[in-house]
Amino acid sequence: MLVLSRRPGEEIVIDGDIRVRVVSVQGRTVRLAIAAPPAIRVDRLEIHSRRNYPKPVSAAAHAGLKQPVIAGLDWPPE
Repeated sequence: MLVLSRRPGEEIVIDGDIRVRVVSVQGRTVRLAIAAPPAIRVDRLEIHSRRNYPKPVSAAAHAGLKQPVIAGLDWPPE
């Protein structure tokens, strides 16, 4: 997992066409603006979890491991 520090008004770019801008920081709340192509769905995690997406079964689950490996990263992040 990549961890970046940004100030309000600064952006990061993902894969050349997804832009994430820090709009404001107030206490423990960070407001982000996300610009992505229409084909890319952008949701908060709690909304994404409520959708009827099929839940993938990882190779780690089949192997009986406690911590699945997703896209080469340990999950959940520390």
